[in-house]
Amino acid sequence: MFVAVGFVLLILFVFGGFVIAGGALGPVLHALPHEMLIIGGAAVAAVVTGNSMHELKALGAGFAKLFKGPRHDKQDHIDAIALTTRLMKIMRTEGPVALESHLQDPKASPIFAEYPKLLANGPLISLVADALTLIVVSSGTLDPQAVEDVMDNALKTHFHEMHEPQHIMQNLADALPALGIVAAVLGVVKTMGSIDKPPSVLGGMIGSALVGTFLGVLLAYGIVGPMAGRLKQIVEADEQIFHAVKQVIIASLRGHPQPLVVESARSGLGHAFRPGLSELLDTLRKR
Repeated sequence: MFVAVGFVLLILFVFGGFVIAGGALGPVLHALPHEMLIIGGAAVAAVVTGNSMHELKALGAGFAKLFKGPRHDKQDHIDAIALTTRLMKIMRTEGPVALESHLQDPKASPIFAEYPKLLANGPLISLVADALTLIVVSSGTLDPQAVEDVMDNALKTHFHEMHEPQHIMQNLADALPALGIVAAVLGVVKTMGSIDKPPSVLGGMIGSALVGTFLGVLLAYGIVGPMAGRLKQIVEADEQIFHAVKQVIIASLRGHPQPLVVESARSGLGHAFRPGLSELLDTLRKR
């Protein structure tokens, strides 16, 4: 929602200020479609040239994220800690083999089924299931540090992919001013071909060319750059739930008492998603 509000405010203040200062929108609007075709077309071509289909699909998903916001809310983070804590408790009290049926097919597990929103997050469930499967097949003898290293490596790869759309957007924002100059130069070339025209005509043609520079800078620093920054915030918020489940698994393997296990996961969450310790412990007692 805030992205759309930001777009509206940008248009109002930039063009509204221009009109209040005595500027005429007519020449700008007349040049806008042609300059936008050049700049926008070049931007799309650059993005297609520099990325595979996988990255382009991720970019499309990234645009959707801008309007949806973070994937998980505070309750989901509570549920993620509760789910992982339950699984580790089963392993501790009933043995690693008791987890096997739940890990082989999480979608068929009655425990995972209690958390449908988490179950829909495939990478998150895979992180939990894969880490616990390692523990199961090793009969619980794995060094916690070794498990943590494996999970960190998996998270590094996944987070890198999550950030790709943001990097593409930022690279595009960096390129847009130069693409605006390209459009402006073409406008100047067109103007020089009509150098014999009256000053009033030449003035309009030069003004149209300058709209290209204006558009490139406006798109870069007023739209695409802020979008890249916002997407980075959203992706970093989506990362937190992965860190929380990792902390529960590692702290449990190290033999810490449940309150400390829960606190190690809770304290790593941002304030927007962090529940109170008492609230979290009460949730665990009820389950």
